[in-house]
Amino acid sequence: MDTWKEFDQNIITHSAAHHLMAVADLLQQHGYARVSDVARRLGITRGSVSISLRPLKKARLVEQDENRHLRLTETGSALVAAIKTKRHLMQRLLAEVLGVAPEQAEIDACKLEHLLSNQTAERLLSFLRFLDTDPQRGREFVRGWQNYEAACGHEPRACPSCRDAAECLAEKLSGAAALRRDP
Repeated sequence: MDTWKEFDQNIITHSAAHHLMAVADLLQQHGYARVSDVARRLGITRGSVSISLRPLKKARLVEQDENRHLRLTETGSALVAAIKTKRHLMQRLLAEVLGVAPEQAEIDACKLEHLLSNQTAERLLSFLRFLDTDPQRGREFVRGWQNYEAACGHEPRACPSCRDAAECLAEKLSGAAALRRDP
């Protein structure tokens, strides 16, 4: 299977997810949402919002009435709920379990929220529930992992995590991080 092609199978894009969530948030806060309100919320032009809403309307995720008020369809509402849930789960995993800084966890969760499959989100929820069910066991697990010395001596053949890649994954990640820091 061409795994990379699965990216195109996502229901919506990152931008479309934020448009849907803006509509949902405006509806919850004010009871209505217009193109101009969404534009203001997202900090973009009304024209950009209008263009972005076309595929969402075509997919029957958003509707616009005769007064030009936007509303989410039942499917659109369900999709927003799933996206927000996935963001919350990813933020918890990244910040509480993996120890990623909260700001970075929020950024990364935002990047992933619409890409995560429901199956993966369900397994993630199950994992977090497992940690939450016995708080002491969960704390011990997280503390044990956070105290774990991740260095493998940069010997891929001796490291179960790097063996299949046939190269040191830690070195690859630190090399990529250095590229982002260099101007």
